[in-house]
Amino acid sequence: MNDLPRTQHIIASGSIAAVGVTVAYISYTQEPAAAFVFPRLIATVFAILAIWTFLKAVLGRTKVGQGLSGQDMRNLSPGLIVTLVYAFWAAKELGFYTATTIAFFILLTLYDPAPHTEAKTWIKRALITAGFMAVMYGLFAMLLNVYTPREIFS
Repeated sequence: MNDLPRTQHIIASGSIAAVGVTVAYISYTQEPAAAFVFPRLIATVFAILAIWTFLKAVLGRTKVGQGLSGQDMRNLSPGLIVTLVYAFWAAKELGFYTATTIAFFILLTLYDPAPHTEAKTWIKRALITAGFMAVMYGLFAMLLNVYTPREIFS
């Protein structure tokens, strides 16, 4: 049982490293190359850091704490489900901005401790979501000129 936090860390960091390497590979094999300069930069840094973290976990050189309890996993699972639906379906089918707006609002609603019975908390969530999306749009569409997944609502 003492190795549980280390095992959790190895599994988690190994999974993240696999995702990082996969994303880096995909970003380097897409065309037109100019459209993927920013994703390639981010994916490369992400993959290197993820591999480094995984190697540290395997070698036992990380400070891992107590690991995640069953309750922690139950608390994280709704967000993980939203994230998986977003990544594997919604971003492509609904378009990046629409899917991101919906996913962010759902995540904010799930994890915001404010009561769900008051109108002002719903207004606050909507305003935070709108502000977040304005920043995302400004960053990706205007500043970086990054291509985003486009479909029915673009």
